[in-house]
Amino acid sequence: MRNSAPDHLFSAVVESTFGAIGIRTESGVVRELVYLPATFHEKAPTDALAERAARQVERYLSDADFRFDLPLAQVGSEFQQKVWKAISRIPRGKVLTYGDIARHIRSAPRAVGQACGANWFPLVIPCHRVTAAGGLGGFGNTDDEAGFHLGVKRWLLAHEKVEGYKR
Repeated sequence: MRNSAPDHLFSAVVESTFGAIGIRTESGVVRELVYLPATFHEKAPTDALAERAARQVERYLSDADFRFDLPLAQVGSEFQQKVWKAISRIPRGKVLTYGDIARHIRSAPRAVGQACGANWFPLVIPCHRVTAAGGLGGFGNTDDEAGFHLGVKRWLLAHEKVEGYKR
């Protein structure tokens, strides 16, 4: 999960139970989705693509089976894109471990975890469906940030009805 940026950098902000989701669009593509704390409030979309993205985020938040259809910016290294492609294949309601993904793409779990942390499009590329072998896994740069993001991950897994997680 990427670091949050000031509100004025987002094309839209969608409020959620766990906080908010910032949407940044540019040149006809979604550039970034960011999990934001509750201090960020809803922001009306500034363009048609931001409107489309905001509506899709809202649909996912009300229906975990919703599938995103958004033009995403081409970002990340070849390796990160390989990891993100594998993550995108994990169905709703299921999780795989960093090790599972690593074995599938012939890499190391730590490298998979780093690629998850570099994901520009959480929800669309559902990195919350990747966990550590012994728990949720961790990410974030500070204890507060990691705690916030782990709370988001718990909420998303409960929303998707993954066994063992409750909202």
